[in-house]
Amino acid sequence: MQINPIDKKIEELLSMMTLEEKAGMCHGNGLFRTGGVERLGIHPIVFSDGPLGIRNEFADNRWETVGGNTDFVTYLPACTALAATFNRTLAERVGEVLGCEARGRGKDVILAPGVNIIRTPLCGRNYEYFSEDPMLTAELASALIKGVQRFDVAACVKHFAANNQETERLTVSAQVDERTLRELYYPAFEATVKAGVLTVMTAYNRLNGTFCSHSSELITEILREEWGFEGVVVSDWGAVHDTVVPAEAGLDIEMSVTSDFDDYFFAKPLINAVQNGKISESILDDKVRRILKLMFRLNMFSKDRKRGGFNLPQHQQTVLEAAKESFVLLKNDNSVLPLNADKIRTVAVIGNNADKKHSTGGDSAAVKALFEVTPLSGIVMRLAGGAKVSYYPGCLDETYSKHEFHIPSNADEKTRTEIEEKARAAQEEYKNVKIRLENEAIQAAQTADAVIFVGGTGHEQESEGRDRADMTLPYQQDKLLESILAVNPNTVVVILSGSQVDMSSWINNAPAVLQGFFSGMHTGTALAEVLFGDENPSGHLPFTIPAKEEDTGVKALGEYPGGEKVFYKDGLFVGYRYHDAYKVPPLFPFGHGLSYTDFSLGKGVVRQISGSCKEYEINADVTNTGDRKGAQSVQLYVEPPRKADSPIRTLKGFEKVCLNPGETKTITFKLDERTFSEFRTNTGWVFVPGEYTIHIGTSSRELPIAMTLTL
Repeated sequence: MQINPIDKKIEELLSMMTLEEKAGMCHGNGLFRTGGVERLGIHPIVFSDGPLGIRNEFADNRWETVGGNTDFVTYLPACTALAATFNRTLAERVGEVLGCEARGRGKDVILAPGVNIIRTPLCGRNYEYFSEDPMLTAELASALIKGVQRFDVAACVKHFAANNQETERLTVSAQVDERTLRELYYPAFEATVKAGVLTVMTAYNRLNGTFCSHSSELITEILREEWGFEGVVVSDWGAVHDTVVPAEAGLDIEMSVTSDFDDYFFAKPLINAVQNGKISESILDDKVRRILKLMFRLNMFSKDRKRGGFNLPQHQQTVLEAAKESFVLLKNDNSVLPLNADKIRTVAVIGNNADKKHSTGGDSAAVKALFEVTPLSGIVMRLAGGAKVSYYPGCLDETYSKHEFHIPSNADEKTRTEIEEKARAAQEEYKNVKIRLENEAIQAAQTADAVIFVGGTGHEQESEGRDRADMTLPYQQDKLLESILAVNPNTVVVILSGSQVDMSSWINNAPAVLQGFFSGMHTGTALAEVLFGDENPSGHLPFTIPAKEEDTGVKALGEYPGGEKVFYKDGLFVGYRYHDAYKVPPLFPFGHGLSYTDFSLGKGVVRQISGSCKEYEINADVTNTGDRKGAQSVQLYVEPPRKADSPIRTLKGFEKVCLNPGETKTITFKLDERTFSEFRTNTGWVFVPGEYTIHIGTSSRELPIAMTLTL
């Protein structure tokens, strides 16, 4: 039998390596690199954070930035923004930008994408993930990965698994039943493995009592043996707590946040464990084989390895296109939007998010953007002197310095009195500035030809390492917006956030509402084009927006954030699955998104694929019945034979089509055996016969076409 030349070379390299050199390849020898073996031509593997762009450069052994002016990059749309496009092709193009810039910055592995399910609106990293739905997440993440890996860069899908909160993320145990894991929290990971992802990152948390980095069930049994993953498994930074257990479980590389690299669990302790017979050297050899194979796949031993580039004009164009498709038109009563720039002479832009940049926030997802167009800048540039644009923050956010005054315990009475007086004066000043900003904004709203309120959240609320306290808009934006709508009922509302916010206090009075996201360096440019009709909005919600936090499955049925353990009693009933099954009306349903034109769906046609009794092709016509070009995301949901412990229906297909006025296109969905199966403990995936209803529409609640299949 002929031996693969690469496998032969790997064995040759392995045979020449010392125990210390092998271990050096399995742990961080810098904050973002492993150890290499210079004498054998083996380079370190260099990592970088994603997914919003390549992170700035740090010193090798300390968290100090060293990039100067050389590490500015293209700032990409967050994953929720990408998910809102419902566009696989666009996701793949964004992946190509990420891969090209990673190579351009000399990186081998980009730590993206994150595919954890949005279980609660409060998770601080929701903006880094895609959706509450595993199918939408799987499809767009797989497309992104294919784009990244075209540039001899490995994508690293994360965080495996059930990392759905930041609260106590280093120690909390997610207690999840197997069916829920298999049908909700695992599918996106499985899909990305099938799509060819080269590396996987284990999560910080425990899953059913075991640290994910220590779990042989996760890493060896499911990831490698069941799904056939042949790549490298790397820990999250600081997610390893032992040597023997994670080594035997199948973890390949330990990374962490400290600079004592020789003392990492996979450094000297691993060498000692092998020498003392606690771990077989063959286990270490297997890790090195996988690492070397990854390096060959990335052409790290070749002179022909692809070169990348960053800050390229074509990258910025891709970001602009993705940003434009990410905006979701939630409401448009009386066709308030698009605004007519030719009839507007004065514009009042109000809100703390209108002139705020987001690229540098979010901790590990932060990037040094070459530029970032804020909403205010985008509007000013779009109107280009044709109208006077005035900006009114309207509220105080974290950029306003609020003084803190501390009285020393040994202060005399005079000193104490002086400090107390300064504190009262500062408090009064803060109150007066706040009132002044509110009054200026309200007064401007009364007189301007057009009022655009840009609110939402920032990375002060949504960030790695912490969760939001609630869904309420920060800085009393609700109160301000209510006042503005009271004096100008035609105010256009724009929300920029990474996750859901509470809109209940003002939504009924707002005629036009756009949901935006952290959509990259051209967020403001894209927003202006949508507001003034240069671009027809085509985004659809990647999550359900509930009327209030209490209307979520995790709040009503489950547990969050829990203590040492968090019990996922909500099971499969996350997002729209909860709203449907428990008849809780959402404020806006999953998949919802309006347009400046109108569409109609024709009758669906079902065709059984020849030679199979469990595979079907569904065709449906979609027509642009309006008077302008637009794109529509048509969604297919499958309703299984009714069971009390199953969701009413789940997303099983989507296709986005762009149509000229009067144009019709036929879209095709394909359903396979997994579509008609459920996971049963101790049995696995089981085909479920019975009567299925196929729903086709434009959201989880707007489903005009229904067909029945009896299997």
